[in-house]
Amino acid sequence: MKKIMKKNMKKTIPLLITMLFFLCQTAFALDLATAKAQGLVGETVTGYLAPVKATPEVQKLVADINAKRKAMYEKIAKKNGTTLQAVELLAGKKAIAKTPPGQFINLGKGWQKK
Repeated sequence: MKKIMKKNMKKTIPLLITMLFFLCQTAFALDLATAKAQGLVGETVTGYLAPVKATPEVQKLVADINAKRKAMYEKIAKKNGTTLQAVELLAGKKAIAKTPPGQFINLGKGWQKK
């Protein structure tokens, strides 16, 4: 009986450690609101985010969100019979207008706090 328990424990412990690692990694993943509040990312006139302080985690977040934004912008452009660039610029204006004071924006002249 003890041999069976030891054998099962040898299999279970590495599995638990692996699961804990992935749970912790997910729990500490950077989200957009946190990244903006910490001054890690900011809005640009192009309608996309850009890193203010680039780290691999920030760059991944920016790439993921910008890919989703671009897909949405393309749908909007197609639906309204306009160009992707026109939608991007309008989205950029709206995003900058909605950015709260203290967060970063880039109007084409470098980063500044709004």
